[in-house]
Amino acid sequence: MLIALSQNVGGYLYEVFIEKFDLWLLLGLFGQTLFGARFLVQWLVSERQGRSVIPLAFWFFSIGGGLITLAYGLHRREPVIIFGQALSIFIYVRNLMLIARDRRQAQTAKLSS
Repeated sequence: MLIALSQNVGGYLYEVFIEKFDLWLLLGLFGQTLFGARFLVQWLVSERQGRSVIPLAFWFFSIGGGLITLAYGLHRREPVIIFGQALSIFIYVRNLMLIARDRRQAQTAKLSS
C-alpha cells in the first residue's frame, strides 16, 4: 500500500512539474514566488522594527506577483486563480492609493505648520 501510494505521488509530481512544464508554468511559478516574497519582506521589516509593519514593498510585490499569476490563470483558464487574483489586485492598488493620500496629507500638514 505504501509503495503504491509512493508511486502514485511520484507519478503525480512528475506529470505536474515535468510533463506539463512550459514557459507558462515557469511564468506562473515566478509570479507565485514573487507573490510569496512579499511575506518575507513584511516579516523582515517587522522583525527589524520590533512590531508588525506592512512596508510599501509588500504592496508592490503583491501587485507584481498578482498580475503575473493572473496572466497565468487567464492563459490556463483557471477560474479560481482568475477570480482570486483579479479581486486581490484591486485591493492592493487601493491600499497604495490610501498610502499615497496619507503621505500627501502628512506633507501638506508639515508644510502648513
